Amino acid sequence: MSPRSAAPGETAKTVSARDFLPPRRSLKAAREAAAACRGCPLWRNATQTVFGEGPRRARLMLIGEMPGDREDLAGKPFVGPAGRLLDEALRAAGIERDDAYVTNVVKHFKWEPRGKRRLHKKPGAAEVAACRPWLDVEIELVQPSAIVCLGATAARSLLGPRFLVSKQRGRPVASDLAPYVTATVHPSSLLRLPDSEDRREAMTRFVADLGTVGPALERG
Repeated sequence: MSPRSAAPGETAKTVSARDFLPPRRSLKAAREAAAACRGCPLWRNATQTVFGEGPRRARLMLIGEMPGDREDLAGKPFVGPAGRLLDEALRAAGIERDDAYVTNVVKHFKWEPRGKRRLHKKPGAAEVAACRPWLDVEIELVQPSAIVCLGATAARSLLGPRFLVSKQRGRPVASDLAPYVTATVHPSSLLRLPDSEDRREAMTRFVADLGTVGPALERG
């Protein structure tokens, strides 16, 4: 898993994904263009770009931090353990995963080696900012009735650096992004809880947070 080298001058003139946006606005065109994005250095160690997936006019958009190891290999968002837990929580909240558009604020997997394993490494502010144009295009094209930010990275990227998921989760936030916007924890945080009772309580609250979008989806 050695890093790939950039072609001479390939990243020198680019500072964000904006340089790679397609002239024609469609999810298909954006997905194809994102596959060749070199707007930040993360592409060098990633297997591939992991773009969002879901219906073109999904009423609900779920936005996480970035793809993990499984997602990087599969090229699809939320297909690993956190994705399976998210699916379970959505069902419990009365929401079908296939009805939602699921994506991340960062489209490449950032990791560090630990023996033969690749461990998640939190993306920096510059990487989040560089990748933001792809997310803006997704929101513009899908036009969801409700957006749920999953975790602190997504919440702070979309709702401001002072947003605290621990204190403001599950509450509607005034935003121009969608009629209803809220945030909750990332499902991976539940997987890290060692105590089974803590996990059950956290899951109950997670489902409740997701369930708050129900009225917005009905109106949409």
